Amino acid sequence: MFRVQEGQVIHASVSAPPPAAKDRLYLVNVSGFDQFRGLYDVLSNMGFYSLNPEAIRDLQTPDPGELLNRDGSNIASVFGRLSAQHPDIEQRIEEYLSKVVAGVSSVRHKTVGPKETLEFRQNVRGDENPWRFLASSMSDGTLRAFAVLVALFQGTGQDSRPVRLVGIEEPEIALHPAAAGVLIDSIQDAAAQTQVIVTSHSPDLLDDEDLSEESILAVISESGETKIGPLDESGRQALRQHLYTAGELLRMDQLRPDPTAVSLSTEQLALFGPRGSEA
Repeated sequence: MFRVQEGQVIHASVSAPPPAAKDRLYLVNVSGFDQFRGLYDVLSNMGFYSLNPEAIRDLQTPDPGELLNRDGSNIASVFGRLSAQHPDIEQRIEEYLSKVVAGVSSVRHKTVGPKETLEFRQNVRGDENPWRFLASSMSDGTLRAFAVLVALFQGTGQDSRPVRLVGIEEPEIALHPAAAGVLIDSIQDAAAQTQVIVTSHSPDLLDDEDLSEESILAVISESGETKIGPLDESGRQALRQHLYTAGELLRMDQLRPDPTAVSLSTEQLALFGPRGSEA
């Protein structure tokens, strides 16, 4: 355990703790100690995504490809690593993509001088061989769908660096509503090995009778406050009795958090207050 206040180490459970700084997270400094290494590894192996088709479309500078960047700007390196080390994961991503984007049969990592990109292969009627398109020629929807799949499965291969949590902002953007079912299937598939959090305003994405009440948190904004929590009792009952899907409740503005579960205590509000940081 440690406590840091105003850039000074007030207390530490390890001898000779490293110095602190006001503008740096102290957990990074103490991550070399066994007591804190596990926490550091868990937090640093999380990916949160607001995927940008333009960043995915551009030629990219190679990197180790261990963790997908927030905007997808190193996706060629990440997919190249998956292709080389985990062809089964590569195949799973391609199978899901082929169901979202008709005709796309495969994706390949491609080197272009000192840069790298992706090459999409698409079956076209009348041609024996697939047509080949670089990422720069693909639609926003195709690139976003592919990036969502890479984000979901990037750490699920055996011996991969585990990605403990994947958070994706509105994965359904630029996708045809009919693809929502495939997207939900891929999320549930990946969630068997990686915790997945998705934010969405799409009723189509939530129109799945198999979505349980435990897997959904509702969000509302009241008087400038954002409140998030498990569904209220009426929403839970509607899902349990299969009266409505979560998507239908959202369309009716009835997907709301339980008011008894969203109030914050004074202690929670003060967690990052003037007393400093603790771990």
